[in-house]
Amino acid sequence: MTKFIQFQPKSILLLICTLSNLLSCNRSINEINNKQVFRYNEHKNINSLDPAFAKDNANIWAVNQLFNGLVEMDDMMQVKPSISSDWNISENGTLYTFNIRSDIYFHEHEIFGNKKTRVVNASDFEFSFNRLIDPEISSPGSWIFDNVKSFKAVDNNKFQIKLKNPFPAFLGLLSMKYCSVVPKEIIAFYGEDFRKNPVGTGPFYFKKWFENNKLVFRKNKKYFEIDSNGKKLPYLESIAITFLPDKQSEYSQFVQGNLDFISGIDSSYKDDILNFNGSINEKYKNEIKILRNPYLNTEYLGFYLDSKNPQIQSKLLRRAFNIGFDRNKMIKYLRNSIGTPANGGFIPKALGDFNSINGLKYNPKKAKELIKKYKELSNDKYPSFTISTTDNYLDICEFIQRELLDIGIEIKIEIMPGSALKSAKANGKTEIFRASWVADYPDSQNFLSLFYSENFAPYGPNYTHFKNDKFDLIYESSFLETNDSLRSLMYKELDKIIINEAPVVVLFYDEVIRFIGKNITGLGINQTNLLNLKQVKKSQ
Repeated sequence: MTKFIQFQPKSILLLICTLSNLLSCNRSINEINNKQVFRYNEHKNINSLDPAFAKDNANIWAVNQLFNGLVEMDDMMQVKPSISSDWNISENGTLYTFNIRSDIYFHEHEIFGNKKTRVVNASDFEFSFNRLIDPEISSPGSWIFDNVKSFKAVDNNKFQIKLKNPFPAFLGLLSMKYCSVVPKEIIAFYGEDFRKNPVGTGPFYFKKWFENNKLVFRKNKKYFEIDSNGKKLPYLESIAITFLPDKQSEYSQFVQGNLDFISGIDSSYKDDILNFNGSINEKYKNEIKILRNPYLNTEYLGFYLDSKNPQIQSKLLRRAFNIGFDRNKMIKYLRNSIGTPANGGFIPKALGDFNSINGLKYNPKKAKELIKKYKELSNDKYPSFTISTTDNYLDICEFIQRELLDIGIEIKIEIMPGSALKSAKANGKTEIFRASWVADYPDSQNFLSLFYSENFAPYGPNYTHFKNDKFDLIYESSFLETNDSLRSLMYKELDKIIINEAPVVVLFYDEVIRFIGKNITGLGINQTNLLNLKQVKKSQ
């Protein structure tokens, strides 16, 4: 959460210039009835519309409107067909065969010739996946194919993928936007400039992009999906994305009715729009709707277990830290009741493998006992830690600081820019670091990978350098288990180890929260916070 910052004259001038440019760009969609244009802002900016680089939400949300893959994830986190009509998985779980639909067309472009388009076929996926793993492309999504032995187009309508080892979550990986199909001839024509000249198969096609200013998509009238009544999707005529640089400006435009949607909460406006119980403030209840859903995101503090501070090595202190502050109070007053206090393990509550053991529940009496025992064994009378964080989580860290002081642990807070913190935690330059883990795919294994000893940072996601032989053995065995129920039991056992060994302090399981105008319908919400606009309707 960021601190409130008053606008300086320079900032005001920048905002005026930005808004002036936006008004001029509106001429590009003046011919469209405003109620058919969905407007949102992307304050983090967008650096590429190439699905091979769809790494963060800003890029993913835009790319999702333009491209499709073999499969997609619905709002219930179930994998369903997209460009493939169906698929078959071999008994040993290593061979996937997809049947490709023959009625799906790429967006129109002169490069395709007289018809300006063509049908997607299996060889397009072979090309797209080869491009994704090409070292010269350096796609951040190439890791998806680490367990893939081979893939090939059997014929125009059949595509096969062979895995090195069975991996039950593989279909979920294929739903990621990295795995979207792209046309080889368009890639050959644009090269690196495909990032700003995208051609896909999605419900909307690319119209124009004034970088750092405005991005416009238009309705794809040849889109293949229909609704439950047989009506063609999408309903909207256009999407207009602006790039106001901060959340305060974004929020102001939203409450004035110039944007149709904002995502998440920020300290600059949370108390204006939300009550402490998470409900909409009375003054907006007739204008704004709130959508909430569990998020596959765990917010946490990580102990760097190879730290030179010997206090980090003490499981007694780490457990005392975990139970020494009130997470319920923290969520209510610092996040206006958005999020679930983390009294369980690292796997978020949104997943079925969530461990409900209350091993982390607030218990200051027990925390003091653990600290007393630590002092007796170590002869260290003044346990102290330093938390490294960004300023948007300073309020939470200061809350923890006050709470732990009451039980006998001194906390110092080090504020870093986001890029510096990222580097510091990857390279073991912190004692305790503030972090979050958003699932790459909806499977508990993705969260548990943070504690596997072969994944030590900076080459993997194990930023704590946690190492436990029992954990490693069960984790490795889970990859080979094809029975979902048995694999779930293994995941819960792994999470139990994390609760007991306390290499992290789990703060809360986040929620997806969306604010929309009362005239917006059909905007779903899901655990991965994917923005899907193909079924959105907008009334006057």
